[in-house]
Amino acid sequence: MAKLFLPEYKTNYFCLKVCVAANFSETKVETIVEAFNGGSKVPRYEENGQVLTDSNSIARKLSNNLQWGTSDREQAEIYQWIEFADKELHPSVAIWGFPFLGLRNYNKQEVSNGISHLDKCLKLLDDYLLHHMFLVGNRITQADVSCAAALFLAYQLLLGPEKRHKYMNVTRWFRTIVNQPQFRKELANPASGDAADEVPLCEETPKYNKQIVEGMKTKLDELLNTQANNNTGNEAKPKSAAQLKKEAKKREKMEKFNKKMQDKKNAPEAKKSKSSEKVEKKVTVIKYEKNTPPGDKKDITDSLPDSYSPQYVEAAWYSWWEKEGFFKPEYGRETPYDDNPIFMICLPPPNVTGSLHLGHALTNTVEDVLVRWHRMMGKTVLWNPGTDHAGIATQVVVEKKLWREKKQSRHDIGREAFVEEVWKWKREKGNRINDQLRRLGSTLDWSREFFTMNDQLSFAVKETFIRLHERGVIFRSNRLVNWSCTLKSAISDIEVNKQELPGRTMLSVPGYEEKVEFGVLISFAYPVVDGNPGEELIVATTRIETMLGDSGVAVHPEDDRYKHLHGKKVQHPFCDRQLPIVCDEMVERDFGTGAVKITPSHDANDYECGKRHNLSFINIFSDDGLVINTNTEFDGMKRFHARTAVLKALQEKGLYKETKENPMVVPICSRSKDIVEPLIKLQWFMDCKDFARQGVEAVRNGDLKIIPDLHCKTWYHWLENIRDWCISRQLWWGHRIPAYFVTVDDPSVPPGEEVDGKYWMSGHNEEEVRTKAAERFNVCPSKISLRQDEDVLDTWFSSGLLPFSIFGWPNQTQDLNKFFPGTLLETGHDIIFFWVARMVMFALGLTGKLPFKEVYFHAMVRDAHGRKMSKSLGNVIDPLDVVAGISLEELHKTLLSGNLDQKEVERAKLGQKQDYPNGIPECGSDALRFALCAYTCQGKDINLDVNRILGYRHFCNKLWNAFKFATRGLGENFAPNQSQETSGRESEADRWILSKLSRMIKLSSQGLETYEFPVYTTAVFNFWLYELCDVYLECLKPVFSSDDQSAIATSRNVLYTCLEVALRITQPLMPFICEELWQRLPRRPGDNTPSVMVSKWPDIKQHDWSNDVIEAKMDFAMNIVKVTRSLRGEYNLTKTKAKLYVHCTDDDKAGVATEYSTIIQTLSYSSKVEVLTGDNKPPPGCAVAIVNDKCDVNLMLKGIVDLEKEIAKLRTKQAEQLKKLTSLKEKMSKSEYKSKVPENVQTADAEKVQQMETEIAKMKHAEEDFLRILNA
Repeated sequence: MAKLFLPEYKTNYFCLKVCVAANFSETKVETIVEAFNGGSKVPRYEENGQVLTDSNSIARKLSNNLQWGTSDREQAEIYQWIEFADKELHPSVAIWGFPFLGLRNYNKQEVSNGISHLDKCLKLLDDYLLHHMFLVGNRITQADVSCAAALFLAYQLLLGPEKRHKYMNVTRWFRTIVNQPQFRKELANPASGDAADEVPLCEETPKYNKQIVEGMKTKLDELLNTQANNNTGNEAKPKSAAQLKKEAKKREKMEKFNKKMQDKKNAPEAKKSKSSEKVEKKVTVIKYEKNTPPGDKKDITDSLPDSYSPQYVEAAWYSWWEKEGFFKPEYGRETPYDDNPIFMICLPPPNVTGSLHLGHALTNTVEDVLVRWHRMMGKTVLWNPGTDHAGIATQVVVEKKLWREKKQSRHDIGREAFVEEVWKWKREKGNRINDQLRRLGSTLDWSREFFTMNDQLSFAVKETFIRLHERGVIFRSNRLVNWSCTLKSAISDIEVNKQELPGRTMLSVPGYEEKVEFGVLISFAYPVVDGNPGEELIVATTRIETMLGDSGVAVHPEDDRYKHLHGKKVQHPFCDRQLPIVCDEMVERDFGTGAVKITPSHDANDYECGKRHNLSFINIFSDDGLVINTNTEFDGMKRFHARTAVLKALQEKGLYKETKENPMVVPICSRSKDIVEPLIKLQWFMDCKDFARQGVEAVRNGDLKIIPDLHCKTWYHWLENIRDWCISRQLWWGHRIPAYFVTVDDPSVPPGEEVDGKYWMSGHNEEEVRTKAAERFNVCPSKISLRQDEDVLDTWFSSGLLPFSIFGWPNQTQDLNKFFPGTLLETGHDIIFFWVARMVMFALGLTGKLPFKEVYFHAMVRDAHGRKMSKSLGNVIDPLDVVAGISLEELHKTLLSGNLDQKEVERAKLGQKQDYPNGIPECGSDALRFALCAYTCQGKDINLDVNRILGYRHFCNKLWNAFKFATRGLGENFAPNQSQETSGRESEADRWILSKLSRMIKLSSQGLETYEFPVYTTAVFNFWLYELCDVYLECLKPVFSSDDQSAIATSRNVLYTCLEVALRITQPLMPFICEELWQRLPRRPGDNTPSVMVSKWPDIKQHDWSNDVIEAKMDFAMNIVKVTRSLRGEYNLTKTKAKLYVHCTDDDKAGVATEYSTIIQTLSYSSKVEVLTGDNKPPPGCAVAIVNDKCDVNLMLKGIVDLEKEIAKLRTKQAEQLKKLTSLKEKMSKSEYKSKVPENVQTADAEKVQQMETEIAKMKHAEEDFLRILNA
């Protein structure tokens, strides 16, 4: 077997990345921890004579291919990031951190250099992670593992909050990686992932002194001190006395260190001098204060405010859009029923019970982006809003309100009065959701708003039930269902939260003062009837109380241990019931004792087994969870009190054997927090098999497209294994089942029973049902008595009809004929079964048509740490709190309006304080919308970091300032040309920006067509920020300040085209700022478009200025600019202009540099640019930087900088580069390099060697030049 040898201090960088890599691929390997004793500090891998000591090689050996990329490009990028971790991150962290751990001597200058280099590395990482979730692709790879391992020491001991704040994107990424279970497994206390259990980060950036060293070492040891066999599954070896003494000493040191740190933290801060005080720059809040009546157009006569403010920008526009009718399908045409392509989408109806969270915001943003885009494409667009009555959720909320305010239950006031209370609550509270949607900019046709309990939809629900009931698809039966004893109702699968328990756990259960034990497996014995003296059959259960309802014991038919018991019985210890021993292949012979107790009425598997063997079905629980029907002392007890009593009674009878911890899943009602009890109840069911078969065929045939297609597997699995659907609920709020039990007052008709379907008839009203019943039983209507079923239908029943019920079905209306089937359903994949599949089944079963052509499943929104949104964690955020901002104190107050107990509130407050120590800053709707779309990768969950949303608010500010500068450049009286056609007089910069504009149009259209939203957002972001702002506007400054009126006029028209087209492209993402800015642009002659949201989407055929040659040349010029800027930064030339010499060994490159010299001069802030070729060398006194192996830049420093210092810098750089070169050559010289490293990586390595050798040679020449100047 393969063996992995780790040093005693096995969570250093090299070992950590190896162990985490193995965890991600679940590789089994024997791990052996060796005492240090002056030996190796790196891991060693041995297998069949092969020995590996390089940590990256070992990580590659132990991990699967997915961790190392699925394409040549990904693999190359992963190797590049690993080298970055090895050569840049880890050395920097070691130089800074090792002196604090006593691992090397403290040298102030050396540590300062290490900190400086780490800052550069973190800045690079932070910029990259601003637009990327992970380092390579859309999943965690070995690149993430290596870089996170390299930074682990820094984040634990060195990077305090003020340091981390500078690199928010890196911190978000780091916390995501290290809190993965595969990483946490290597730490001392792998935890559940709750806020309080997260991997802790450094509380304060340390300052070096000798006393801090021991505390630091102990602190890190405490964190990383895992057992030597933590990952082997073997039992821990007992610690020696020396080890125990050593650990005690460490704990003592740690306690002293913590006390010192706490004393320092609690000490009053010394007064700081005014010069050292940092003045916090507050964001200016500018409001729109014009008295514009709702529905009137916003007054834009004033100039733009100095800075971007969401409150100013987002004011007044929405009500004007709505009043103008822009949201309606008939806008711009005579009727909505014209012969025109449609785009119809129905908003997944949120529950009327409360408010939207960020998951809803994602749904609405994605849908609104698509709706706005299709509207601009000229289609007849309908986005239909509405809310769901949410049966259980709403009833629970109103019941609590009734009890809180009047100390009354629903039974105290009766059904009619209670339902009226719910309607009253809906009228008072139901508009909050609509207000939120409006603030987010959702362009819904509010004139068509539905509520699933309104008359039109209620009629469709009744009609559906009646038709399917009469066809026999809906029927009444005694079946096993999910039962909430608190609600006294059946509940759907989606209302059951499955909580995983690692072992013995005490849980709070409604109705019980004490906590209840779960996560244990209890073994007990049943005496065998007519067996050998004292013979017993031992069984095990996690729910000991259910043994009161046992009616059999099952063994595997091939289990030799129990063949002699086939056909025999065991005796129940608490009653005279004898339980048959049955043979069933469902029994796992190797699990437990191989004998399984069977409780058919209270377990899904036992239910099926009971049916197969004709066992008795004994219901031992009442609707409210009391023990019944056992004829034992336990009758009348609460079920979990009976759990304790049964165990005690078994012990007294000598039948109890043992209790051991057992990982298990506990079903919990999401509404009542009660433990869900499987009960056999008389309910209404729907046979879905035929409908499901049609749904499967629709996807297989391509008639219904599921995006991304990875969800097809789930679709097939669920529909091909579908079970009858329990559609009845024991509630008062909802669609009351239109079924009536018939009693016939005629001796010729025998009385019916509840379970007898013949005596249950359905109809829209009693008169209709009475007529049907009289016909069925052949009696006059006067002899018919009717009793309507008290239950209501499952909420998903009415929701499943929405694609056609909102258009008037079963009536054949114009809306139904035009807008059904719809175009798209967009929703989260968590309700693929509960809603999506049922809409497909109902539509096919009732109309013969699919409800829509495509289904797009967006990602699930999680918090920045990858945790599911949960009120008890404090990470459920109202999108309006992100839009408008909220203080931490106000954020805490939002927890008090929910149903959390005090302990959960305190836990949630802690989570909020950790994530939002200063509250949530005002980001605005546009920034939130952009962030949500930028995060949305198909098939991946979204770890949403509010700090990243703030980054997009800064992007809005950049766009705002760019527009202000651009409009100043256009001038007050600018009038655009009749068309956007080019004149032929455009400069290189003009042609380049138009080519980039074409690329943005093409990428944006492709991204929207394929639902690849990050492609769209990246194209928009890059154009505005990196192409228009950073390059083109800078290039225009010398043009607009020149006297060349022709060039000015040409560039103004190009600039106008860029602004106008880019605002149209950006509008679906950020509608408010785009409207604000677009309205301030002059229109081309003949263009009377009232709003950017109803303008035309730019067609690439009419906007095709693509020019790959120009782009390639500009890319080269920009590389020169970037290298020059970096060089200027190194020498702190912030204001001083210096002459730039561009030396090219290639004539083509020299030609491009010459052609673009004006642009290079402008963007690099140089006094002059001179291009040199061949043997023409720059004059002495220049700083050198390498653009590529065919071009370098030389910045004249003579008379500007200290030459001696520059020589020292060059020598340091040469040493660093030589070290990298040596390391790379050593790697390439290893025997396994040729066989194991991909060919494309080998090629890249060879090119690196050539480039580094060239760079080293050039640096040597530069050093010699400096020396000549110095010695001249």
